[in-house]
Amino acid sequence: MLIKRFERKEELACHAAELILNEVAERPDAVLGLATGSTPIGIYEKMVERYRRGGISFRNVTTFNLDEYVGLPATHEQSYARYMIGQLFGHTDFDPTRTHIPNGMAADLTAECAAYDALLRKHPVDLQLLGLGHNGHIGFNEPDHALIGGTHVVDLKPATRAANARFFNNPSEVPTQAITMGIGSILKAKAILLVVTGADKADIVRESLAGPITTACPASLLQTHANVTVLLDRDAGRKLTDVIDNELLAHNQC
Repeated sequence: MLIKRFERKEELACHAAELILNEVAERPDAVLGLATGSTPIGIYEKMVERYRRGGISFRNVTTFNLDEYVGLPATHEQSYARYMIGQLFGHTDFDPTRTHIPNGMAADLTAECAAYDALLRKHPVDLQLLGLGHNGHIGFNEPDHALIGGTHVVDLKPATRAANARFFNNPSEVPTQAITMGIGSILKAKAILLVVTGADKADIVRESLAGPITTACPASLLQTHANVTVLLDRDAGRKLTDVIDNELLAHNQC
């Protein structure tokens, strides 16, 4: 596991975007696993900026999003389908037929999960982008006594719903369920890029990356993967200084 700490969030976003863009430059038909939430916004902004400057195309890239809320149509302003269009897909040349997001409105959610897994088997992920929840969830794989390997429907923990409530007009509007790519599917990615920012994540970063491997902290299972890069800002990495170089990196190429 390679862990890097950056002085500023913008420098972190620059480096993360560069890693993804390098993957696409080397493999124009790359398969990317994508995430949503606050953390990837700066990364996607840098990717859009690079696309607009020219020299990069996403038309042959295939993408799989980690998750989607159950019960929100793709047109809902807080759906992850809408998020991806607003933050990335709508500003670049990604082919809509190659961008995959679970359908939270599917009449048969079990069948939807099975179909998503079938697509993932057909198109193995080259690089998976991840964020980190306050309780250690990745995707929407919540802490539990056991974790499900494949795509599945999950009941969202109160802490997760509370953390996402800021995106909705009222906390009661936050969906209680989501479809998520499973831990097994995430760990099958050839490379994983975990990006975490903010002092409020420092404790869970420590638990995930330097604590015991346990399903009570799903992100701790990333310790078992052979190719994980972790990017932290100063605050998120402040409790890991005993296991990583305390030097803060600068990134001036954006």
